[in-house]
Amino acid sequence: MTEVVDADYLVVGAGATGMAFTDALIDHADVRVVMVDRRHGVGGHWLDAYPFVRLHQASSFYGVASTTLGGGRIQRSGPEAGLHERATVSEICAYYGRVLTDRMLGSGRVEFFPGSEYVGERQVVSRVSGQRFEVPAHCRVVDARYLSPHIPAVTPPPFEVTDGAHVIPVNDLVRVEEPPREFVIAGSGKTATDAIIWLLARGVDPDRITWVRPRDPWMLNRAVIQPDPAIYVAMVADMMQSAAGASSLEDAFLRLEEAGIMIRIDRSVTPTMARAPTLGLWELEQLRSIERVVRRGHARRVDPGLLTLDEGTVEISPDALVVHCAASGLQNRPLLPVWGPSAITLQPIRAGFPCFGAAVVGYVEATREDDAEKNRLCPPSPFGNTLADWAEMNVRGIRATQSFGAEPDIKAWADGVPLNPSRVPPDRSADPAVVEALQRLQTTVQAGVARLAELSAG
Repeated sequence: MTEVVDADYLVVGAGATGMAFTDALIDHADVRVVMVDRRHGVGGHWLDAYPFVRLHQASSFYGVASTTLGGGRIQRSGPEAGLHERATVSEICAYYGRVLTDRMLGSGRVEFFPGSEYVGERQVVSRVSGQRFEVPAHCRVVDARYLSPHIPAVTPPPFEVTDGAHVIPVNDLVRVEEPPREFVIAGSGKTATDAIIWLLARGVDPDRITWVRPRDPWMLNRAVIQPDPAIYVAMVADMMQSAAGASSLEDAFLRLEEAGIMIRIDRSVTPTMARAPTLGLWELEQLRSIERVVRRGHARRVDPGLLTLDEGTVEISPDALVVHCAASGLQNRPLLPVWGPSAITLQPIRAGFPCFGAAVVGYVEATREDDAEKNRLCPPSPFGNTLADWAEMNVRGIRATQSFGAEPDIKAWADGVPLNPSRVPPDRSADPAVVEALQRLQTTVQAGVARLAELSAG
């Protein structure tokens, strides 16, 4: 028997974007929401993340609009003293659990069905009991899974593993009991850099680490991606100025590097990947200590003592431990109108800040009636991968910010939300450094966006 659950919205996926959307929606509309997730709780991929992962950006840029993750604290010691704190995976999961209990369930207007699968046609089935329920015809379906990341814990390695070869997902590094002669890190992105930093912090000699890096990445200097308008607005102004004068995409990134915004691990190699997570300069120094870097394409097969790649083979120790960090991460799927005929499909709105984008969509859904108007205010942007993707992501993100920022009520709300990287709190509006950064941004943004659009199209 199928039970009917009264709801105005069915949010499919209780990860970062589903939670941010729901939080903003119920804060500005008197509606009932049902959230479902196939996992056992809220938090999405963080429930399966490797235990030593931290946010790569400041905690206050992540989470939901009503409740600041970490309270906006600044680190007082360590290599990032002076920068805003970055939450650990356990802190993130605990935070989402509190938001669910205190904020959402406590409102009396949200129900949560964990361990449940949305099977289409407004129907949900419990993966535990088999119980089935459905929502009424007027209920809007919100797809918060469209860009769900692929992570090593739940994604098999993208290469063949033969008998006798030792391959583990990055999650299992913490369970290693016998040190191998060699660690082989397979992957180019943030997961790989985290794994290497973790190994070095535990005394592993850099000479015992081989890094299979199919593509070199551009990364953002974490020190300039901070929830301080004097820093962040100045960074965007510098980015626009660098882009405006660039002769090519490669030249734009080199100018960004010169401005202290972009960083690369090997300055002798021009990166082709630009997902652009943030990286600390202290991490950069340690990553540069890894001298055995394999650039022969992607790994295709692991045998005891041998790696087969796109462009040849590489000998490794017979007992080498290959660490799978090569899942594709955040998906770069085709952009859809956020408000479609069958569902609201959550996608990034403000480039690089998915939680803020989902919160904006929740606010707009709560305060506007016409779907065409909502889509005008919130055009989606892609996640970056290539240099051209990164340029397009920023063009679309800045144009979206200009679009919804022109609405007085949205701007007023966004200026009070710590998730918003561009906000200027009232007590900082007269700060000379902030005023100077805003003036520079105003004079450079039009030319910078236009040039980025040209470069990404070319």
